[in-house]
Amino acid sequence: MGRRQQALKKWVLAQLIVSDPQMADALSLVPVAGDASFRRYFRVTYQQQSYVLMDAPPEHEDCQPFIQIARQWHAAGIRVPRILAEDLTQGFLMLEDFGDVLLRSVLQEKTADDLYCQAFDQLHRIQTLPAGVLPKYDAVLLQREMCLFRDWFLSSWLALELTDAESACLAAVEQRLIESALEQPQVAVHRDYHSRNLMLLPEGGIGVIDFQDAVEGAATYDLVSLLRDSYIHWPEAQVMQWVDRFHQQSPWAARLTAQEFRQAFDWMGMQRQLKVCGIFVRLCLRDGKAGYLQDIPLTLRNLWQSARRYPEFAEFACFLESRVIPRLNQRPELQALNLQDWWKA
Repeated sequence: MGRRQQALKKWVLAQLIVSDPQMADALSLVPVAGDASFRRYFRVTYQQQSYVLMDAPPEHEDCQPFIQIARQWHAAGIRVPRILAEDLTQGFLMLEDFGDVLLRSVLQEKTADDLYCQAFDQLHRIQTLPAGVLPKYDAVLLQREMCLFRDWFLSSWLALELTDAESACLAAVEQRLIESALEQPQVAVHRDYHSRNLMLLPEGGIGVIDFQDAVEGAATYDLVSLLRDSYIHWPEAQVMQWVDRFHQQSPWAARLTAQEFRQAFDWMGMQRQLKVCGIFVRLCLRDGKAGYLQDIPLTLRNLWQSARRYPEFAEFACFLESRVIPRLNQRPELQALNLQDWWKA
C-alpha cells in the first residue's frame, strides 16, 4: 500500500470512527474503475454500508468545483453522489456509493429507449439550472480543445504534415463550428455526459458522475456526448428520433426549428469529436493509458459521417477520407480491428 493510500485509509478510519484495531486492520480499500484524470477511486465497506472514496492529489486536481457543483445539482434534484466527508488539504472525499452498473453495460436495443429517456430527464434538469456561475464554454476554450486534434492526433500520433491548403481548411472548419456552438441557446453543460459517466442506481434511476468540469455552453453539447458516444453506436435514424424527442421536450425548443437543431447537433458533435480524438491520443502518449486508442475509430467515423452530410464541410470530409483514415488504418495498435472495410458500414 502506497503512502497516499495509507493516508487515505487513516483518514477514512477517522471519518467512520473505527477504534477497534482488528476492525481497522480488516478494513480494505478496493479499487474502483476510474476516469481519464489523476483521480483514483476506492470502495470501502463498514457495518454493511459501502462508500466510495475519491483520492484527488491536490497538485493535480482541484476538488472545489466537484464539491460546489455536487451540492448545487443535488439541491436541484439531479441525482449526483452526496458528499459525506471532505479533506481538501489532502484531496480526499467520501461519497455516496452509486454501485458498479454503468449505463454503457446495460444499453441494449430493447433497453435503450427507456434508459435514454431517463438520461434526457436528468439532462433537462441540468439545462434548467442557472448557468451564469459556471465558466464559459467560449470561443477560446472551444478552439483550444480542437487544437488537440491537430497537435496530438494528426501530428504526434499519425505523423501527418498538413499542406497549407489542408491547414487552412481545418482552420475554417474550426471557426464555423465555434460560431455554430455560440449561436445556440447557452445552458449548463455537464461536458462529459456519456454512457460511462451515467450509472444505473441500485434503487432505480440514472445517477450522474464526473461533472466537475461543468460549464455554460451550447444546448446540444451534452446530447451529443450521450447519443454520439465514443463507446457505443446506434443507427442514424434512431439517433435522430432521440434528437427530435429531446428537442421537443426542451424549454428552449421554440428558439430552433427541428432541422436547425439537428444541424446544431451534428456540428457540435464534430467539435467534440475533434477534441476527443486528440484527448484519446494524449491519454496514451502522455499518460500511458493506451486503452483509449481503441475508441478512436468510432469517434473519427462519427466525425467523418457528419462532415459528409453538409456541403460546408465537403473539403474537410475529403481530407479525412483521403489523408487521415488511410493513415489511421495503418496504425499497429489498431490492426486487430480490421478497419479497412469498417468505414463503409
